[in-house]
Amino acid sequence: MSDLNATFEEAVKNSTALSERPDNATLLKIYALYKQATEGDNEPRNPALPTWWAVRGTRGKSSDTTQDEAKQQYIELINSLR
Repeated sequence: MSDLNATFEEAVKNSTALSERPDNATLLKIYALYKQATEGDNEPRNPALPTWWAVRGTRGKSSDTTQDEAKQQYIELINSLR
């Protein structure tokens, strides 16, 4: 498990040194995987707001991806961009 975390941290460092800037769709994927890997599923910030408003503009639940799966996907994506 610690190997995955170390490899993930290395990929995070490598993400700032990519040879080309990824397109916006790829940047969003990188961000979503990073947030899923580091924070897990997103919960609405204010439960008093209607559901449609609480989810609007937020990352939302990233399917059924676990934090470890998100880390592995992040690592693979960053490595493919290098």
